Amino acid sequence: MAEEIFLQNWIFTRFAFPFLLIFFIFFAVLEKTEVLGKNKQLNALISFIVAFIFISVAYPTEIANNLILFLTIAIVVIFAALLLWGFVMGNNDSLNIFDKAGPGLKWIIGIVIIIAVGIATIWAMGPQGGIIDFLFGQSWSKTVWTNIIFVVLIAIALAVTIKGSK
Repeated sequence: MAEEIFLQNWIFTRFAFPFLLIFFIFFAVLEKTEVLGKNKQLNALISFIVAFIFISVAYPTEIANNLILFLTIAIVVIFAALLLWGFVMGNNDSLNIFDKAGPGLKWIIGIVIIIAVGIATIWAMGPQGGIIDFLFGQSWSKTVWTNIIFVVLIAIALAVTIKGSK
């Protein structure tokens, strides 16, 4: 079993972190927009009060916690994709083998990277049950995936037709 550290205590996760997040975001918005003027103490006091009101109600705090969790996962996934793209496309002209490649090859490489990161994300979430069963093991899965493939094929056909007519 994983050991709990002090930052995972309920005092931090339910009160301190949401309070600080809302306080700093609200303070930054008030400072940048200068809605209440250039008075830092007034902006801090208003931000403090709004943050306290925010953490006093459980539902908005839960929403903010869930959104922050989603945001951090999304940032890590996007960072991995951009890191792979940077390794492949590079910035050093002497090492970049795709420098003279056409845009078609770069699109294909980008799609392969997106698929690879998607598969890695699904793998990291734990394929034993969970997301795999949800996507492919439901009664509606066959119909949904058939329709998705059909729409993708139509989109590809339209793209080829439109590009060919130009």
